[in-house]
Amino acid sequence: MYCYPKIEQSDLPPTSQLRRSYGLADFADAFSVDLPERACHDAEALARHVFARQPAWIGMLLRFRDILVRPFGLKTAVDLKEKGGDRISLFHVFERYDDEIVLGEDDTHLDFRVSVLVQPSSHGRSRLIVTTLVFYNRPLGRAYITLIAPFHRVVVRASLHRAQRLGWPNA
Repeated sequence: MYCYPKIEQSDLPPTSQLRRSYGLADFADAFSVDLPERACHDAEALARHVFARQPAWIGMLLRFRDILVRPFGLKTAVDLKEKGGDRISLFHVFERYDDEIVLGEDDTHLDFRVSVLVQPSSHGRSRLIVTTLVFYNRPLGRAYITLIAPFHRVVVRASLHRAQRLGWPNA
C-alpha cells in the first residue's frame, strides 16, 4: 500500500459543525493536509475538487462495492447519482458554511456525514481536514464499516494527497 507521508490522521476538529455529533458516532476519523500556498480556501470548491474527480481505481472500488451491496438492498453509486438534488459527486450536501461543507447520506444500514473543513495551520498555510462520522442503523452497518474501513482510509488519504499535489487555484 502506498504511504502518503504528508497526510496526517488528526483529532476530530473542535471547530467543525459536526462536533456536536462526535460522541454519538459509532465510527469517526479525521485526516488532514496542508494545502499549497496558492490553494483556494473555499470548502465547497475544495470538496468538489477532491470528490468529483476521483482516480479510476477509486471508481473501480465503487463498482466492486456496488456489486457486493446490491443483494443487501443498499444504495449503489448509480442510485445516489440518480437521486439528483444538491450533491457533490455521490454525496448529498447537508450544510454549507464559509470554511466547511457537510456532506453525507442516510441509508438503511447506516448514516454518515463527511465534513470538508478549511482552517489556518500553524505553518501559515491552509489546512484541509476531512472528517467522517458514521452512525449504525442496524448490525449490517457495523459489518459494512468493518469491511470497508481500510479502503475508506486509503481513499481519503489519496483524495487529500491529490488535493495537496494538484492544489486548487484561488477562486
